[in-house]
Amino acid sequence: MTALYHPAAMPPARLTARGLRVAYGDRRVLHDVDLAVPDSAVTAIVGPNGCGKSTLLKTLARVLAPESGTVCLDGRSLHHLPTRQVAHQVGLLPQGAVVPEQLTVADLVSRGRYPHRGMFGRWTMDDHAAVEDALAATTTAELRDRPVDELSGGQRQRVWIAMVLAQQTPLLLLDEPTTYLDLAHRLEVLRLLRRLNHDRGVTVVMVLHDLHEAARYADHLVAMADGRIVAEGCPVATITPELVQAVFGVHCMTVTDPVCGAPLIIPLDGPEEAVVRTAAPPAEVRA
Repeated sequence: MTALYHPAAMPPARLTARGLRVAYGDRRVLHDVDLAVPDSAVTAIVGPNGCGKSTLLKTLARVLAPESGTVCLDGRSLHHLPTRQVAHQVGLLPQGAVVPEQLTVADLVSRGRYPHRGMFGRWTMDDHAAVEDALAATTTAELRDRPVDELSGGQRQRVWIAMVLAQQTPLLLLDEPTTYLDLAHRLEVLRLLRRLNHDRGVTVVMVLHDLHEAARYADHLVAMADGRIVAEGCPVATITPELVQAVFGVHCMTVTDPVCGAPLIIPLDGPEEAVVRTAAPPAEVRA
């Protein structure tokens, strides 16, 4: 797919990527990707299945090594930095994370402190304070003694987020944190991430499937297709019928969300319906 935009010079940012090419064996997944993650903002990466979203996130987190190109943290190659130094700056919540059977919430969240442990692995007051703060921020303190595998989906996601919060990194990367959750739990997780960004200045990068949720909760949107970034910017400027058609192959019209001002996407059967519906009066909004 031809890019829908031509990226200008990337603004200063702590986490950047230049010319990323990533492959699984003989199959190229990312093609010359450039990205500057906006500091102290929420960025959502969207696109169809198999377009390279998770691969990009894993490469930004140093889980995958590019065959060419670089990921830089504060101007230095991420793959050349000591592992402990990276773990002090970048926290990752992978997709479909699992825990050993009967591991308690407190034990899982405590694992977020491993990068900060000294040579002899001693538990300190700072470690205790970080875990308690993470439990409080995610409203999971009352779950501390329960096995993680006995929790609901929304509770488990909050506990996983508590673990990466206990790591106390200024950059937080999450791969599809709302997958398999019902509406109430999805909103719960997204509001938590939004609150962490607003209250603590945490830079959040998350892969999402739902465009409406990405538009509502992200400051910056990155749209991908065929292993390339095809558009990026604030959701209001980025999510257009042309973009949705080009990236997802869906005819649609966009209207403004009356609550938050983000774009809402209304799928249509085809271009003829788009013409008819555009001329129709807006439907009544009911609370």
